[in-house]
Amino acid sequence: MTEHVEAWLAQRTSTAGDWPHAAVMAAKNADVAVILPALNEAQTVGQIVNTLRTELLGSLVDDLVVLDSGSTDATAAVAKEHGARVVALDEVFPALPPLRGKGEAMWRALAATSAEVVVFIDADLRSFSADYVRGLLGPLFADPQVALVKAVYERPLVQGESVVPAGGGRVTELVARPLLNLYWPQLAGVIQPLAGEYAARRSLLERLPFPVGYGVEFAMLVDTAELLGVDAIAQVDLGVRLHRHQDERRLGLMAAQIMQAALRRLDPQLHASRGVGQAMAQFGRVGTDFVGTWHPIVDVERPPLATAPAGQWA
Repeated sequence: MTEHVEAWLAQRTSTAGDWPHAAVMAAKNADVAVILPALNEAQTVGQIVNTLRTELLGSLVDDLVVLDSGSTDATAAVAKEHGARVVALDEVFPALPPLRGKGEAMWRALAATSAEVVVFIDADLRSFSADYVRGLLGPLFADPQVALVKAVYERPLVQGESVVPAGGGRVTELVARPLLNLYWPQLAGVIQPLAGEYAARRSLLERLPFPVGYGVEFAMLVDTAELLGVDAIAQVDLGVRLHRHQDERRLGLMAAQIMQAALRRLDPQLHASRGVGQAMAQFGRVGTDFVGTWHPIVDVERPPLATAPAGQWA
């Protein structure tokens, strides 16, 4: 298996510098939508949208969508001001009550555009450049066998004046990577399995279920490999990624959702036997006692869009 992973790494890994704008434009063979799922990202979404609009929209990018998941800040206004098409979560499939989660936003955003190729970009990036999109699109346009391109980057952990190189991928190293190496070893060469920046063909995305929460990237990777094989996946090194970090409690909830997605795929019968209404307890000291707070873990996967009857949620 090690030899197969090393061969895949050599064949399917490139850098953003390998995909200059002129070459990617010359190879472009499909409409492209860039989607930013966003929740309370007013501080960063404007810069990302502005870069996309001024450098790529109308040439490499045909549609620029910010899917606002009910922000309470000025995310929607800032995104619209800088030139994005802003879509509210409940505007897509209005007859279907929305759930809160990244995967939910991505699933509805996919339905809000008709582009043949979709690029997902996290809206909290502080290091975004147009090279991200060019790099992710390059392998898709160059090789018809490639259906999903994941970002690779270094993720420093920035806390005040302290910077820990490569310290930002805690859930990746403690949860996602062990699961992949143990149960999907053919994917062991994917350096950033939970990367929020990736490009994919619509023909693939419409065949995949979408966990509504943070299990969506893990599920998409595993399901693509099962459906099309690992050679349908490529990865592109985008350098250093700076973004907002979550605290350990939030990371714990994210990890639980990834584990749910993994268990659903490893043992559907065991997963189904757990029942509904899952919750996770987290504890903190209050005075001399430890007090628990229970957080619901939503365990819902939206069906592949290709299987949805026309007009079902209109």
